[in-house]
Amino acid sequence: MITAVVLIDTEAGLIPEAAEAIANIPGIAEVYSVTGEVALIAIAKVRRHEDLAGVIADRVSKTPGVISTQTFIAFQTYSAQDLDQAYDLGLAD
Repeated sequence: MITAVVLIDTEAGLIPEAAEAIANIPGIAEVYSVTGEVALIAIAKVRRHEDLAGVIADRVSKTPGVISTQTFIAFQTYSAQDLDQAYDLGLAD
């Protein structure tokens, strides 16, 4: 599974509508309304790198209210839950 973090700048008056539309795009796992330089952050999860173009360039960036996107492809996922499971299996030895 390929995971990408997508920073999304939107028109201020359309943040909720853009977030809802983006959350309904296949390949988008989650959308967060955030403070800072951008209005939304989306988490995309797809099977192949090629699928990102369809999700990000063809769908997210063309959503009404979206001004721009910046995409970061994840190399490795780290979470407390994953680390706890690895220690339980003895993988840390």
